[in-house]
Amino acid sequence: MTLYVSVTLVFLLLFYFCSCSCSSLSAAATSFATDESFDVRQHLSTVSRYGAGKETTIGSYVPSTIPEGCNPIHLNLVARHGTRSPTKKRIKELDQLAIHLDELLNEAKRGEKSLPQKIPSWLSGWQSPWKGRLKGGELISKGEDELYHLALRIRKRFPELFNEEYHPDIFSIRATQVPRASASAVAFGIGLFQGNGTLGPGMHRAFSVTSESRASDVSLRFYDTCETYKEYRKSQEPAVDKLRDPILEEIAAELVKRYQINFTRQDVASLWFLCKQEASLLDITDQACNLFTASEVELLEWTDDLELFLLKGYGKSINYHMGLPLLQDVVQSMEQAILAKEENHKPGTFEKARLRFAHAETVVPFTCLLGIFLEGSEFEQIQRDEPLSLPPKPPLPRIWRGSTVAPFGVNNMLVLYQCPGNASHSTSASKGYKREYYVQVLHNEIPVPMPGCYNTDFCSFEVFKESIVNPHLKHNFESVCTAQAKEEFPSPKPSSIASKLLKFIRSFFQRDSYGSTKINQKNDGEIIGEVSTRILIPVRTREKNMNENFFTSLKVTAILTFTVLKIFCGQS
Repeated sequence: MTLYVSVTLVFLLLFYFCSCSCSSLSAAATSFATDESFDVRQHLSTVSRYGAGKETTIGSYVPSTIPEGCNPIHLNLVARHGTRSPTKKRIKELDQLAIHLDELLNEAKRGEKSLPQKIPSWLSGWQSPWKGRLKGGELISKGEDELYHLALRIRKRFPELFNEEYHPDIFSIRATQVPRASASAVAFGIGLFQGNGTLGPGMHRAFSVTSESRASDVSLRFYDTCETYKEYRKSQEPAVDKLRDPILEEIAAELVKRYQINFTRQDVASLWFLCKQEASLLDITDQACNLFTASEVELLEWTDDLELFLLKGYGKSINYHMGLPLLQDVVQSMEQAILAKEENHKPGTFEKARLRFAHAETVVPFTCLLGIFLEGSEFEQIQRDEPLSLPPKPPLPRIWRGSTVAPFGVNNMLVLYQCPGNASHSTSASKGYKREYYVQVLHNEIPVPMPGCYNTDFCSFEVFKESIVNPHLKHNFESVCTAQAKEEFPSPKPSSIASKLLKFIRSFFQRDSYGSTKINQKNDGEIIGEVSTRILIPVRTREKNMNENFFTSLKVTAILTFTVLKIFCGQS
């Protein structure tokens, strides 16, 4: 009876966890277009347009109310370029896709007078919208519009910061040497200074955008100058592929059944890329995107989010520690603004905004340095340089989404406020400040909580430095990026319901005992865990045979549990 109950319990738990965590690709194969509540443009990860991620808030967080009498005195902006066209390499990939699709369609209708009815009509004779283009990667008009209107909104939101005559020392605008970044800076500047000049009907004015060479730009292109990071990224790309490939294989099999076309894993990857480009750049959602169901789109989005997490985000501390020069530049600019206020410098003699335009590889590490998009004890983990568990697989909810963390035009703003009151009763007293200074952090123009600042978006400048900035300063760019790596870069452990079940099984078996049995499972290079089966053996010999059968059955049950998990829950 005990054996029956134990085995039944394990399999009931297995069924429950797998039903929650495993994808339901075998469900009704309907396209997302039939579901009016599903907008694929909100599921394009880092290819999402700015508007798709801008309105997304972090949970149910309610922004702080700025105290009366507090006024902004300085603004830092770190932004990604706006929506761009596909790069030259990707344009070639789409040209090859067109050729391959034609071959697949010819194969599908071989021996038939016409194509099977299940095949979407747009596939026949499809050509890439960028066919014949010799260049790519430039900012498109939608991207110009994103940055232009971002500037208008910022100026309206903080009029006290932009009410002075333009000077490059007061409004510093910096960009990388990549044309789409500098073009984004120009589009932003046109909006920011519109009406303040004498050029044309819009009363525009000229302004300067400065850049450093790619080889020496450690503030905005640290990922290009950090040798250790480049080594890490190269070592981790195969691990990312191992996480993505099973999903692509699974979806390819579904597409073959659905459309009777022999799509491969690479075809799925190319069609997903085409879907993202069509939906984001051209607002076309009824072609490539319509090949996939909503659940398939969410899985493909998740694989993109995993890559962002592992190669640019919290997956490894090198990803964000290399961005320390940018964080230090931000803090230094705020300290200079405070000094100017404390010494009563005249208006027009000190900087009021430092505006930077770069790339996702710049903004995401900076976001991680601030500790945004963390849950529970994860902030303490990153301060100990520990990698975080991977974002959970759909349909489980997750806070790390590329469409929110790093869409086109993504931006982090740090607004420095001067507040009235006697600083002698605050942390500012130790610095001898006459007034109090606070920092508000906004992600995509929305105030976001910082775990290092008591989970608020409005934080004392000294607390901000002490809790968020200083713990990172035990590192520096030189030590992080020029030292030879002394360890292999392990892959983070997946965070999934299946892995939690493995922990449960471990605790179920782990008791005070006289012996143990180990079950080791190899997962294509990924260690998924070791279960120790430790069972207290009764001393009464008359129960010996019964207990031996009981223990053997439990061992077999555990092995079967692992096998089913690997097959059905994506652990292999």
